Amino acid sequence: MKRVQMFLAGAFIAVGSLYAQSSDAEWQAGVAKLKETIQKNPTQATEEAEQLIKGKNKKNVELLVAIGEAYLKAGKLPEAEKYAALAKKVNGKSALASLLEGDIALAQKNAGLASQKFEEAIYFDPHCMEAYLKYADIYRSANASLSIEKLEQLKALEPSNTNVDKKLAEIYYFKNDFSKAADAYSQFATEPTATEEDLAKYAFALFLKHDFDKSLEVANMGLKKNSRHAAFNRLAMYNYTDLKRFDEAIKSADIFFKECDKADYSYLDYMYYGHLLEALKKYGEAAEQYEKAVALDSTKTDLYKNISSAYEEQNEYKKAISAYQKYYSSLEKEQQTPDLQFQMGKLYYGTGTQADSLVITEEERKQALASADSVFKAIAEVAPDSYLGNFWRARTNSALDPETTQGLAKPFYEAVAAMLESKNDSRYNSALIECYSYLGYYYLVVNKLPESKEYWNKILAIDPANATAKRALDGIK
Repeated sequence: MKRVQMFLAGAFIAVGSLYAQSSDAEWQAGVAKLKETIQKNPTQATEEAEQLIKGKNKKNVELLVAIGEAYLKAGKLPEAEKYAALAKKVNGKSALASLLEGDIALAQKNAGLASQKFEEAIYFDPHCMEAYLKYADIYRSANASLSIEKLEQLKALEPSNTNVDKKLAEIYYFKNDFSKAADAYSQFATEPTATEEDLAKYAFALFLKHDFDKSLEVANMGLKKNSRHAAFNRLAMYNYTDLKRFDEAIKSADIFFKECDKADYSYLDYMYYGHLLEALKKYGEAAEQYEKAVALDSTKTDLYKNISSAYEEQNEYKKAISAYQKYYSSLEKEQQTPDLQFQMGKLYYGTGTQADSLVITEEERKQALASADSVFKAIAEVAPDSYLGNFWRARTNSALDPETTQGLAKPFYEAVAAMLESKNDSRYNSALIECYSYLGYYYLVVNKLPESKEYWNKILAIDPANATAKRALDGIK
């Protein structure tokens, strides 16, 4: 008899479960239909909603909330509020009802009330995941630490919940904490739920924390899913460039700039492309890309230095000087330091000493060297403890007096030699040899042989194998 009773009890439970499932399916189908009717025929929708909650469903909180959500999604806030209130009346401690009230408050742009309702939902049901996530969304901009704190609470309850990791990753990424963003993305990036956007942000977060190898690995994962995806090809180009794998970088660049879907180019794209082309010694093309970068973001005036350098490598000194002047003039007065002036002087010097006479007249050559001398003179005056101003004045004046008959460079080489001799530092031996070589040759030209021999012997004291000094001394004998 006991076995029969147990069998009947089990059968009753099974039947009850099937009935409940059937009942749920009925009202769920009704709500699905209601969603379509709300927009087409509001009056009929009202009747259908009232029919759904008659009888046994009158106190069905889940159903009441579902109807409220249907109205909310349709933008019918008064009706949504009505069903939220009915659900709350049935069960004042329903997390689902509080969640609906929070969603309604969000639709009304009342973030304070919404966060209160999501907190309430969590209080009623500590595992109400949606409430945590929505609360986090509210504060992600205004107070990211509150969002993170709430998500960490959920993470402690559900450590394997990748939705929490995803939301944490988004918030850390939003607040530019790329190290923590990368850690959060790593928890779910290889899961099927990870989107292309997730992978792209993960790769970019890794790139920004200078983990170029890992960033490249993630970008390549994305490229396996979508080979024409702009972000993945962009990051491949960036990472290959930073890893100095230039052959692979240029292939990624070609795809990025020529084949990608919906590519929206930024100054950073052109800047990296410029760096890449410069590394490949394609200086003219590099300058073009840097120009595009500045055109997109006029605040990136540092790139004029790169443009100048690229033109200098091609001996296009006029363009190099023009670009460098733009860079220098963009700086505040206190930033216009002697070392930056020094580069301008070197560009003028390069202009005046270039070998190709077809691109510069003799008058232009002299003007360029005069400009260089003016710059180096100013540097010597503002930085008297440095030998570089006079050293480059010496070189410049030597170029103005190629036959060394006027001795234009003599006083400057003498001043540099005196300063460097007092330092007694082998690091300056190369500069000293240059000074002594000029002075030895100058005295040879003016036929002051004892003075000339003195300077050639000074060179041999530094470099006993110096062939030029030996030849000069042999000639004097």
